[in-house]
Amino acid sequence: MYYRTRTYIAADWSGDYDAVEQLHKWNSSKYWSLSFTDAHDLMQARDNSLNCSIKASLSKRMDASRTFILIVGNNTKSVRSTCSRGHSLDYRSYVEYECEKAITDGLEIIVLYNAATVNKSKCPDVIKNVGTHVAMCYYENGQYYWDYQAVKNAIG
Repeated sequence: MYYRTRTYIAADWSGDYDAVEQLHKWNSSKYWSLSFTDAHDLMQARDNSLNCSIKASLSKRMDASRTFILIVGNNTKSVRSTCSRGHSLDYRSYVEYECEKAITDGLEIIVLYNAATVNKSKCPDVIKNVGTHVAMCYYENGQYYWDYQAVKNAIG
């Protein structure tokens, strides 16, 4: 059993890996003051694992988490994974599963958009009106930049 002290990061890892990595860079830097313990450090699900066992592994990591961060990108709402156990079939994506569990478990919810604006139409329906929603980037002089201060304020 773990105490709920960790931060759980959910994302479309194939499409928003850059945003996840930026969070980790800010977290491990001596210059930036972002500070969290990643729940994914507890254990990793293997890429060749069955979807059902991956969801079980995600659940264990979330059980050790106090804060849930969802990174929303262009494909977050449309990514799918199927889990079949006996006579039941679960079509929820990992992200939908994680969002529902975060709400059910009463975790602090922070939704970060891998963009310069908050576009809730890209967010899974179950979480679009829950928690704090913040853009991770800003646009200036024709260029996108990571917005550390906005993320820092959201995470607190």
